[in-house]
Amino acid sequence: MHSPIFSLEIFPPKRNAPVGTIYDTLDGLEGLNPDFISVTYGHGTSSDRTATARIAHTVKKEYGIEAVAHLTAMYVTADDVDETLEMFRAAGVASILPLRGDPVVDRQPANVFEHASDLAAYIHDQAPEFKLYGACYPEGHFQAPSLDEDIENLRKKVDAGVTHLISQLFYSTDAFLDFLEKARAKGIEVPIEAGIMPPVLAKSTLNMASKCGVAIPQQLRTILERWQGNREALQKAGIVYASEQISELVSAGVDGVHLYSMNHPRVVRRIWSNVDTLFSQE
Repeated sequence: MHSPIFSLEIFPPKRNAPVGTIYDTLDGLEGLNPDFISVTYGHGTSSDRTATARIAHTVKKEYGIEAVAHLTAMYVTADDVDETLEMFRAAGVASILPLRGDPVVDRQPANVFEHASDLAAYIHDQAPEFKLYGACYPEGHFQAPSLDEDIENLRKKVDAGVTHLISQLFYSTDAFLDFLEKARAKGIEVPIEAGIMPPVLAKSTLNMASKCGVAIPQQLRTILERWQGNREALQKAGIVYASEQISELVSAGVDGVHLYSMNHPRVVRRIWSNVDTLFSQE
């Protein structure tokens, strides 16, 4: 276990991509020894559940790293969740990250689990052996009326059985630290990891920030504008930016850092080589 915690996120290959590409990602990450790897989930189809379970099993059994399987709420019924829990058990998964999930055009929500906290409460009641993780939003969920109200909703997740939180991406360290102070003041005492998404592609960084309601500090905006036409230079600058964020966060005493790998092990390895000495291993 690292101190602070160090973890990664990966996602299943796209439907038209060879399944073996996930081994390329995991092989590329070998040797980093994160405390856990979270595996994302689609929108609730049977193939989504199967892919997440298979990859989580691979992470745990073949690479010896704890796996956290995502599970989204919007399009699943209680029967779907029960089936997924059995699948996760069979795959050796011990930890789940319940999420609300994103809307899909022309698809009707199941309207069973309206919020991630509802899904967390159901899993905690039906399968208390699973450790539950949860997402949090340093600048507030884009649908929340205010950050304070969003933190109140976060308390509901913790009350529902979530014992470990991972933040959405952010590019302002001050924003995360301000959020952390407010969350602690509201009595949320579980570990809260800072989610870092390296800004290595200008278009995707701006699109993701806009989608999630995340502010782009002027320093980062200048970097994106300066190097948007030079992919290699921007990647290097983005790696430096993410590394500096992590250094500031660890210096401030955060519980952990969760690095969104975007299945780019080369980027992750370069960031880790910049910051690994900041994390002790117990």
